[in-house]
This record gives sequence, C-alpha cells and structure tokens, in this order.
Amino acid sequence: MKSEPAECSIDDALAAPDRTVAWTGVRNYQARNFMRDAMRVGDGVLFYHSSCAEPGIAGLARVASGVRPDPTQFDPASPYHDPRSRPEQPRWLLLDVQALRKTRLVSLAELKACAALRDMRVLQRGNRLSITPVEPAEWEEIVQRLVPGG
Repeated sequence: MKSEPAECSIDDALAAPDRTVAWTGVRNYQARNFMRDAMRVGDGVLFYHSSCAEPGIAGLARVASGVRPDPTQFDPASPYHDPRSRPEQPRWLLLDVQALRKTRLVSLAELKACAALRDMRVLQRGNRLSITPVEPAEWEEIVQRLVPGG
C-alpha cells in the first residue's frame, strides 16, 4: 500500500492511536477492488512511501478492519471529495491499517535489482496504483531477505 509521507508516513501511523490509520483517498477502481475483494483483517501490508525523494518500503503493517465507505468522498472540503458519490450508494471504500514497525527503507531501486521480485506487480512499467497485491513468494523475499530481522 502506497502513501505519500507528507500525507501519512509510517511514523504517522505508528504515532496514531492503536498505531492504526484509516486508508482514505483511494480513487482508483482497480485499487478499490483489490482492497474490497482481496484484503482481509490480519493480512500483511508493505507500507510503501511514494511521491518522495526516495520511494520504497518503509515499514510493515497489517489490515486491521474490513472495508467501509470512505467519508472523504462526501466532504466538499476534502481533496478526495467525489460529488458524484452518494451516501446511499458510495463509490469509494477504506479500511484500517495498523502499523507494526518501521523498517530500513527498501528503495524502489533495491526492489527492482532483486531478480526474485522481477514480476512483482508494483515494479511493472506503468504501474501507478496505490494498492497492489503481493504474491506470497514476493512477501517472503522482502520480509526475510530485504528487511533484516523480518
């Protein structure tokens, strides 16, 4: 799951009550569908910093809730407001993410240099989604090999 550190960093998540943040602002149908259809409470999350000087995995987290409507879609003051979304038929969802720990930054360049991760969806050319699935072998490679002490 990608987040811009200026909006919500791994440090922000760790400092939040119960180390848990609502993952608001998902405004891509494919990313929303991954969250809605494939993510379950307890699933591991690679907390990825994007749109920053050095993008990469900055921490480990877990899915802490099921999906529910994202209230920012209804808030005209929010940058995530969607005037076409209605409370009786919301378009956008969120779930809670609980930060487990900060890791050393595993940079995008380091991820790309790892042969075992060459097919990882987030590393594919043109992939701009904020939420992408991680295959079990990819998860193990990152947690065991790239994140010391994982």
